[in-house]
Amino acid sequence: MKHLTPKEAWAYLQSRPEALLVDVRMEIEYLYVGHPPGAVHVPWYEYPDMHPDPARFVEQVRREAGGDLDRPLVLLCRSGKRTVAAGEALEAAGFREVINVLHGFEGDLDAHFHRNTVNGWRHDGLPWEQL
Repeated sequence: MKHLTPKEAWAYLQSRPEALLVDVRMEIEYLYVGHPPGAVHVPWYEYPDMHPDPARFVEQVRREAGGDLDRPLVLLCRSGKRTVAAGEALEAAGFREVINVLHGFEGDLDAHFHRNTVNGWRHDGLPWEQL
């Protein structure tokens, strides 16, 4: 698995239009916190269970990728942690190019336990939208 900063991931997505940007956060995060335009939403886990179902996740991503295990996947979550486990499941299923976006959409916590102030997709000024 490769690890790219948000700006590196954005540049990668611009240079590789066949790449699939997969947002693995819960639906409420994807809709109300925001997401990059064009990202497909496939949650790693969902409320209220909060337990991943790797087989379900892999199957949904496989459908989104058109069954193409060579299609590059760029994974995004809140802080870059969920995507590691999700990426490992995808690699175990045979996907050959899986990229984790470091720091995720909202970034790491600062000294006051706030996000979006240190790093992350939004902090870096990359495109995003929300409901």
